[in-house]
Amino acid sequence: MHKDEWQEQEHQEIQLNPIFIEIVDLEGNSMDKSPNLGTNRLLFHPNWSSKEGAWTINIGGQEVRQKQMLLKHEGKPEGYMLLATSFEEARELLDNLRNILLILYPGILISLFLTMRYLAGKSIQPIQKIISKTNQITQSNLNERVPVLDQEDEIGQLTRSINELLNRLEQSMIREKQFTSDASHELRTPLSVMRGTLEVLIRKPRTSEEYVKKIQTALESIDRMSAMIDQLLALARVERSGESMKDEVEIMSFVEEVAVQIEKETGREVRFQTEESIPVFVQVSEKSLQMILNNLIQNAIKYSDGPIDLEIQVENGKPLIFVKDQGYGIGEESIKKIFDPFYRDPSALEKLIPGTGLGLAIVKKLAQESGIEISVSSELGSGSAFRLGF
Repeated sequence: MHKDEWQEQEHQEIQLNPIFIEIVDLEGNSMDKSPNLGTNRLLFHPNWSSKEGAWTINIGGQEVRQKQMLLKHEGKPEGYMLLATSFEEARELLDNLRNILLILYPGILISLFLTMRYLAGKSIQPIQKIISKTNQITQSNLNERVPVLDQEDEIGQLTRSINELLNRLEQSMIREKQFTSDASHELRTPLSVMRGTLEVLIRKPRTSEEYVKKIQTALESIDRMSAMIDQLLALARVERSGESMKDEVEIMSFVEEVAVQIEKETGREVRFQTEESIPVFVQVSEKSLQMILNNLIQNAIKYSDGPIDLEIQVENGKPLIFVKDQGYGIGEESIKKIFDPFYRDPSALEKLIPGTGLGLAIVKKLAQESGIEISVSSELGSGSAFRLGF
């Protein structure tokens, strides 16, 4: 059929993309073929299946891709048509691509390695600066800081975190040095008193009344040192113990019992009052709360002459304990410092009120460990009020 199709140019000569056609019978005998095959023949597969794809063969030294198709007439198989097209161009393309990749791939790998090494070096330069700077910071120059880069990435956050850590360390060192200096000063004073008293005693014989008087002075100095050492040990135990175990405490009955006990021990009036009609429970260490209340009440007794008020309130579901007195009050400048170890209000020193300046420091530490918010309000001559919030 349509024999003139064989005469078309594409079937007469090998072009850029020549098409080769051969028709065979069911046994593979050639019946006709395109002129461009010349004396060559396409490969016939007797056990061909319609599921098979194409395959590659050589014709006259040329690589071609071939496919086989079944021919039917009125539903009856009559033979096969073998089709093929040149694979030379595709093969050349693949060979060129292989050669290019063999040359480019090592070059690309080396370029990537050098580029990534350079970028990695640039990216860790800030970290190297941080390491270099932190290695230079010691106890003697804790005031120095790591330069903060103007960026919000992880390195900038790390730099700020390190500087905040150095700030905390510096403040801790300052407090420790101040504490050591204050402790030395406070212990040196009674020791100097004792030494002076004893030196006076041994200079010449004295009457028994003079001996008794000087010994009492020495004993008072010893009592002062003993009280200070006890307070220092209590403060050290609080700092070492960390977070204490919490109990469920009904604070109305607890505070009332504390008020009654201190009133019996000191003979001073300690008044308990509340407008709450139902029990109030809080999660707190019972021992810590008792020590806090004892120190606050003893402090109020020391700095006032009138009764001490213990009051319980509930504001917005938050239990509060107030320890109030009608004493001398605290100056505005001293309110910021009264919780510092060894700090004492100048007016208390002028009135020669005994004390070590450690009671409120212990209260502050215990409150922090127990999760209690403590604050104070006071006016000179109008008394003070300490507030404990749970």
